[in-house]
Amino acid sequence: MNRWILSLFLTCIGNVASGQDPASLPSTHPIVASATSQSATQPVISAASLATARADIDAGTAWLLKAQNADGGWGKPKSHPAMTAMAVKVLMQQPEYGAKADQVQRGYAFLMGCVQGDGGIYDPAFGAANYTSSLAVMALALSDKPEHRAAMNKAVAYIKGIQIKAGDKTPAGEIITPAHPFYGGSSYGDHGRPDLSNLSFSIEALHAAGVSQTDPYFERAAIFLSRTQNRSESNDLAWAAIVNDGGFIYAPRGGKPDDGPESKAGNVTVDDKQGPRSYGSMTYAGFLSMLYANISRDDPRAKAAFDWIRRYWRLDSNPNMPEAQSHEGLFYYYQVFAKALRAYGRPRIVDPRGLAHNWREELIEILHAQKRPDGSWVNEKDRWMESMPELVTCYAVLALQEATK
Repeated sequence: MNRWILSLFLTCIGNVASGQDPASLPSTHPIVASATSQSATQPVISAASLATARADIDAGTAWLLKAQNADGGWGKPKSHPAMTAMAVKVLMQQPEYGAKADQVQRGYAFLMGCVQGDGGIYDPAFGAANYTSSLAVMALALSDKPEHRAAMNKAVAYIKGIQIKAGDKTPAGEIITPAHPFYGGSSYGDHGRPDLSNLSFSIEALHAAGVSQTDPYFERAAIFLSRTQNRSESNDLAWAAIVNDGGFIYAPRGGKPDDGPESKAGNVTVDDKQGPRSYGSMTYAGFLSMLYANISRDDPRAKAAFDWIRRYWRLDSNPNMPEAQSHEGLFYYYQVFAKALRAYGRPRIVDPRGLAHNWREELIEILHAQKRPDGSWVNEKDRWMESMPELVTCYAVLALQEATK
């Protein structure tokens, strides 16, 4: 039985997916055997893990090249600028390709064809303008062509311009003030209900484009980030005191004034009160966003998020999602997991039991186990478009590229 299967078997016996805090489990619980204690003198990544990752990156890249559409984009049934941007980023981060490769040039040409008059890079028929423009900025930031840099700068201005600021109006007609739950957030478009996923992609895009961390955008974003964290000491919304575990949720409030917070993991009951459940993909997105938004690793908010990460450590599922939903958003989780932990800078994460996890090797191993024979990845849980191999293969390869940097 290989180590990944053993880890999967042991971690599936119980703990987070059932709602039980793993830090409260007895020391005899078999999760102890699912991690490998490692000395600080060991290399960041073993030669065997590195070879596996590189082979899987090559296989995934080869699959993506075959999946490129005639118009230079990626996606089915028609090319999508978001998937195209991710595929271009994958190729640009591979030394054998780069901006001069024909496939990359055609991908960039498709993205440039999606530039809109407002500076955003998106397809109006698809929507999700903020999300798509953010991914396009990440791809364009890797090119040194003047036309690509010019388009990137306009897209950055667009992303900054649609951040929700004081004086804006909600769809319900509310005037935004710094005390409003929407303040500092980003939505799919202009000023609709903002969420952490959209904001995290925008923050990552501005970071990739070299925007200064002292920019007012990040100051406003930090306020929204605090209001998506289950931490009553820094979140001034009443619901934060219920769960209060340091993890993150999707949105601090719905679109209507009387709406409560939204977690894609649902709610949990604490002392007879219902509170939004923190979960892995949003907690890693929030943690990464804090690091990019000039929030120190020593800040209590970042420490609380990192403690949550340690407490709910697992790679066989999206941490702390209910068991029936535990594989939803799994590959989105993998890519933000890799980005966040590489940005944090620790090669090993020690869980509450004192077990050291080499996050790179564990990620490489579990992605290798899920790779399909043709070199692609797909999630059988069809939520958030993860049944599409074009999207999921980009997520997987991007995660592996982060792990090998």
